[in-house]
Amino acid sequence: MTHQPRSTTSTPASASAKDAGPAPGHPPLAAPRPPAEHRVWPRTFHDRLTAPLPGLKALARFAREGAVRPGPAGLADIPRLPCAPGPLPRVDARTVAVTWAGHASWVVRIGGLTVLTDPVWSRRILGTPARITPVGVAWSDLPRVDAVVISHNHYDHLDAPTLRRLPRDTPVLVPAGLGRWFHRRRFTHVTELDWWEATELNGVRFDFVPAHHWSKRSLTDTCRSLWGGWVLTDPDGRRVYFAGDTGYGHWFTRIGRRYPGIDLALLPIGAYDPRWWLSDVHCDPEEAVRAARDVGARHMAPMHWGTFVLSAEPVLEPLTRVRDAWQQAGLPRERLWDLPVGGSRVLE
Repeated sequence: MTHQPRSTTSTPASASAKDAGPAPGHPPLAAPRPPAEHRVWPRTFHDRLTAPLPGLKALARFAREGAVRPGPAGLADIPRLPCAPGPLPRVDARTVAVTWAGHASWVVRIGGLTVLTDPVWSRRILGTPARITPVGVAWSDLPRVDAVVISHNHYDHLDAPTLRRLPRDTPVLVPAGLGRWFHRRRFTHVTELDWWEATELNGVRFDFVPAHHWSKRSLTDTCRSLWGGWVLTDPDGRRVYFAGDTGYGHWFTRIGRRYPGIDLALLPIGAYDPRWWLSDVHCDPEEAVRAARDVGARHMAPMHWGTFVLSAEPVLEPLTRVRDAWQQAGLPRERLWDLPVGGSRVLE
């Protein structure tokens, strides 16, 4: 798919370090759009799919043979899942630090801001068993949340009970078409972005980038809102890429070329089995390592595993496979940040 975002401005960004342009031959980064800008979006984003959604034959096969949970042997390792909640690291305005709260929820400290990604602090989400590891950071231990970024509207990434805990004037950055969901819940500072668009908060730039996924929250809203990941760039030019939920594909190379110098990629490694059903929308561990190399990330931190049982692979298998894939790729071991739930790392 070569579709270009229909509303990305071509105005060059400033020449500061944080807005360093893409590699030669690629268009300049879009100038940041105003926060909480009113936008009008198309009724559907089906044209952004990189693979067709499952048809009747695939659904019938899944009903006939699809396993959605591991067997007893695959669940036996739940007590061994790494979980080590600890205090958040001390930071200042020039520190970049991440703490994994579980699944796709991170506490990102960047440019003096505290940013939550896809925050899910609930014990349960719709349609799945209760979480198998506790939340890695107590809600009461969070500093003031300066912004929330959402990758898409699936229930394991957009959790209404968690979001109700936030002050309604918290800046929320969301994919195109998802703003009305937040406006209905009386959030007042909601910014919707198309792919390759950006906004800025207190000197930190937030770019919304493509992903190989889809969106759906009810029976009637399939692909009515967009999906994607986020590149956060601080005033010193350090970059954190949060991939959201995604399969493997061509977008990673394009992201890496457009945003050179990504310091840390937060990439999903779980919910991949059976592959015939999930390969288009969820990376397996080996693909996640390839994606980290495609975007040119110096470090990779795995996510989207060890929290909710969403598919059929054994619960510890994603961690074992990502470590093996990293070693086989000949990458420095210290650059794989395979954190326990609740673990933190600081970019040096």
